[in-house]
Amino acid sequence: MFNKIYDSIKNFIINNYKFLIAWIIIVILFFYELPYVIYTPGGIVNLEERIVVDGEEDVTAGSLNMSYVSLVKGTIPMLLLSFVVPNWDILPSEEITREDESVDDLLELEKLYMKSSIDNATILAFREAGKELNITREVNNIVYIADEAETDLEMYDELLSVDEKNLATIDELRAYVNTLNEGDTVSILVNRDGKEKECSAKIYNTSDGLKVGISFLTTYEYETTPEIEVTTKNSESGSSGGLMLSLAIYNAIADEDITKGRTIVGTGTIDINGNVGEIDGVKYKLLGANKNNAEIFLCPMENYEEALEVKEEYDLDVEIHGVATFSEALEYLMNN
Repeated sequence: MFNKIYDSIKNFIINNYKFLIAWIIIVILFFYELPYVIYTPGGIVNLEERIVVDGEEDVTAGSLNMSYVSLVKGTIPMLLLSFVVPNWDILPSEEITREDESVDDLLELEKLYMKSSIDNATILAFREAGKELNITREVNNIVYIADEAETDLEMYDELLSVDEKNLATIDELRAYVNTLNEGDTVSILVNRDGKEKECSAKIYNTSDGLKVGISFLTTYEYETTPEIEVTTKNSESGSSGGLMLSLAIYNAIADEDITKGRTIVGTGTIDINGNVGEIDGVKYKLLGANKNNAEIFLCPMENYEEALEVKEEYDLDVEIHGVATFSEALEYLMNN
């Protein structure tokens, strides 16, 4: 019986070896990833279509849109295409990932950053619009562990306390660590996979002061009046849509329409205090915005000069405005 099976397999291989070799080559070409990624001009997301406010109808005359970059994994066919298609730029994977981190790991982390961005945008917009929002819980997940860190903490552990102290922000953790001494060990209570676990980290000295070698990201649970829902797609990630999310949520719950019938596109991170942060890939986001007939492009001040250079290089017909805060962006849209 075994000999018959063996002979059948052997004969199949002999008779079809060319097909099998071709199939293996195709699999390697389309699925094997080289250590590169490709940045391509993205598109825009109309945020009015993603925001649902209980009991309210969308009466926006224009649109507030989030721009995005398309990131393509470095398979051989995609890398070859990048030499032909305009504005497809190759980058080594190491430039966008940390050591021992894959592109898939990066995308998982970016999902958490998007959750934080939506939370920050919602809390900020409700506060600025004078609407009711009650934060019921803060969740601090570890998103970075330095190579130098001596700790048994793991990525995405939820940080509960440090030496039995509830430290709500990374600045509070930094301040507490700098009251201790190099070589001291702190006790860190975390939630890992639904169970509390006692971990530790040793304090070490750097040119920037004492550290334990971790960073965490805060997300929130909250209740709002009116109730609001922000929907996302599985393919979306990252924090660079924060500025536009905060403006779109504000526009959905405020009494006036800040779009004034215009197609407004933008990018930039946002924190809970309304500060707009620098982003990567402004070239690809601006090109995608222009392709979708943007009239105004908002960006962080740190990216403003680069955006102007891209506008001039490609002769784009779009008004670019740099902002440092949510308030600056809101004032500009309301007064122009």
